[in-house]
Amino acid sequence: MITVIIERHIAPGMASTYENFARQIIEATVSAPGFVSGESLRGLDDPNARYIIVKMKNKSNWQQWLLSKQRRDLVTLVNPLLTSPEKITLLTI
Repeated sequence: MITVIIERHIAPGMASTYENFARQIIEATVSAPGFVSGESLRGLDDPNARYIIVKMKNKSNWQQWLLSKQRRDLVTLVNPLLTSPEKITLLTI
């Protein structure tokens, strides 16, 4: 199993718009092959920071989801709301 951390920084005033799009991405991720679990967290000291933690069965499942047209289309909606590109970190035990 792998853990994926996606870090995003939202432009000020765009939180509610971001949350609507992020919910769509999370709902789509749940149906991705190899999905195990996921959660979305806000930065304690930075209210515009968002951290999405996804567990997938393996790196191949993650790569398949990462490169899928469905994810690309949804992330295209989120990108204009960010102050910098999302940062993705892959972790394992």
